[in-house]
Amino acid sequence: MALSGLAGALTVTLLNEGVRRVLPHAPRMDVLGERALTAGLEAAGTQPPQGGALYAATLAADLASNTIFYALAGLGGAARAPGVGTALGLVSGVGGAALPPHVGLGHQPDERPQTLLLTVAWYALGGLAAGLVYRAVEGDRERERPNGGA
Repeated sequence: MALSGLAGALTVTLLNEGVRRVLPHAPRMDVLGERALTAGLEAAGTQPPQGGALYAATLAADLASNTIFYALAGLGGAARAPGVGTALGLVSGVGGAALPPHVGLGHQPDERPQTLLLTVAWYALGGLAAGLVYRAVEGDRERERPNGGA
């Protein structure tokens, strides 16, 4: 399940990091992540990193948390994993698009309606990737077990 979770996390991260460099109103989940990490560390009485160190810490935290989250795509079994992963991604994407202003993180820079739609799409694609990897890896294992894994 960890491999599939990592596939989902990498999909979201690569989409976010790649597209934001070429599309003016691309999702900026990196900025929201930096705000969240800074607020959390300050609330804990710890000085947050600055500049590149903050970016790196946020990227690492995003990859770790998204890996754990997308690993849940396999909970329904290999056959259902792509659908479960996509559903998880859709829910996460809607949350990522709608919740930041309501939890004190503000809006994404240059936010437009298409920014929010792309946010949902990135997370849904991450979930789909996690589910497809899970099905590819675990589906073979299930077929190798006696009684088809039952």
